[in-house]
Amino acid sequence: MTTEEKIDKPKEKQQVVPAHVVTPFEEMERMFDNLFERRWMHPFQKGWSAFPKITAPFKGLTPSVDVIDRDNEVVVKAELPGVDKKDLEISVTQNSVTIKGSTSHEEKEEKGDYYRCEISRGSYARTLSLPADIDEENTKASFKDGILELTLPKLKKSMRHTIKVE
Repeated sequence: MTTEEKIDKPKEKQQVVPAHVVTPFEEMERMFDNLFERRWMHPFQKGWSAFPKITAPFKGLTPSVDVIDRDNEVVVKAELPGVDKKDLEISVTQNSVTIKGSTSHEEKEEKGDYYRCEISRGSYARTLSLPADIDEENTKASFKDGILELTLPKLKKSMRHTIKVE
């Protein structure tokens, strides 16, 4: 080897050009596309599977919950579509309620050479702070048509005052 071969020659800098710079508007559009399905734009299009209809109802979102503060009790109503009574777990403390639910759905279809199998699962857990201390021993729960209703008696009756607006 010659001395010229041993000396490292400085390498030329290569300029890197990005393929595409994402603008804030493009990023926002991508986020909306991921959040909302575009299927509503073509409701009568055939050939699409029914999978979006049967996916887990929670899909990363939380079902609607109402907390109603009455004089003697607190009522909690929660929409839990697709949840069976056996897949529901409720725990109550003096000032909070935790609702856990899970869903599981499996659908199979065979027609000639066509075979489709779709499985969806989802789970949900939410803890709610209650507006008053409650008597967890006398809590009542009912579940019908995907609606959970908890009746939580208060330890101390609310003292409501009417204020006149002038």
